[in-house]
Amino acid sequence: MINFDFYSPTKIFFGRNRESEIGRIIKQYGFKKVLLHYGQSSIKKSGLYDRIVSSLKEQGIAFVELGGVEPNPKVSLVRKAIQLAKAEQVDLVLAVGGGSVIDSSKATAVGACTDEDIWRFSLHELTPQKALPVGVILTISAAGSELSNSCVLTNSDNWLKRGFNSDIIRPLFAVMNPELTFSVSRYQTGCGIVDIMMHTLERYFTDTSDMELASHLAEGLLKAVMKAGKKAIADPNDYEARATLMLASSFSHNGLTGLGGKLYFTVHRLEHEISGMFDRVAHGAGLAVLFPAWAKYVYRHFTARFARFAYQVMDVSKSLTEEEAAYEGIIRLEAYFRQIGMPVRLSELDIDETSFEKMAEKALGQNDTLNGIIPLNKNQIIEIFEIAK
Repeated sequence: MINFDFYSPTKIFFGRNRESEIGRIIKQYGFKKVLLHYGQSSIKKSGLYDRIVSSLKEQGIAFVELGGVEPNPKVSLVRKAIQLAKAEQVDLVLAVGGGSVIDSSKATAVGACTDEDIWRFSLHELTPQKALPVGVILTISAAGSELSNSCVLTNSDNWLKRGFNSDIIRPLFAVMNPELTFSVSRYQTGCGIVDIMMHTLERYFTDTSDMELASHLAEGLLKAVMKAGKKAIADPNDYEARATLMLASSFSHNGLTGLGGKLYFTVHRLEHEISGMFDRVAHGAGLAVLFPAWAKYVYRHFTARFARFAYQVMDVSKSLTEEEAAYEGIIRLEAYFRQIGMPVRLSELDIDETSFEKMAEKALGQNDTLNGIIPLNKNQIIEIFEIAK
């Protein structure tokens, strides 16, 4: 176990109808004017928008709004949000949505406190020094951005998907009502399940030893998500299943399941080139395709760890050897993704080998290798894409 800092300051307001308290919640913090930031038309069709606005008005909270956040949130809209936040002198950014809206809000919160272009933070040319506070009303269980320190944007000028991490962008609070996720489609629910699992799997499969507590936390979360995921797919209105997914979304990405381990997020970085270049691809769908392919490529170098995952999470028989179990665990995980309606091959995303070299080059950037438990060069990345095709 390596030395680490753990910081998770976000206050959670969890349960039925908690979104109706948003005006009171904001008022108790002392904020006067907020930027209400959201996605497309769903929050208005569902009545959520009206409940939020009514609650804000009841408490005398002034607000301005900007909708239109897309999946794989675009830096172009963030720039508009920053201009609005500055012009209106808001003191809180309120994100209503899932990971894309929250990331767009985090970037807006940083951009409102600087004259630098926000994309420079995603390119790691600058480090955030200050940000407006961000509040969240969560409507999708997936990205875990409501408790995380990460923010990922897409630049449609060059179709690069890049992110930055900073503790100053961790949300101040998150309002979490599982009922708000009942209307999420089967496909997007599946994408969310994968995303939740990946945030823990990317921490679990590390080259750090003696992470016993984190390992047990990770295994328990993964098993709970897989069980609840199947229930939510079968019955979208299963409150307890949706509640499990919502809480798992948050605690899978606030650092808890990786305490004391090195963090690489190799598969995420590879996937960013898929959903960055092919904007139609949902992040969770890309991860469902790439993680099993990456695992098949590296598992022989970390057989014991993959075998433990197989035994503890995927219920693989201990009569199998470690190497047999390790591979069987990967196959069962891939089968689970299929079971919840996810693609597991690049061909299902209409991506073929003509794009592999370009994706590999973009993943590497100016580097010769991509860091991970097995550092990957360009040819090795292409091999993983080949396994996934």
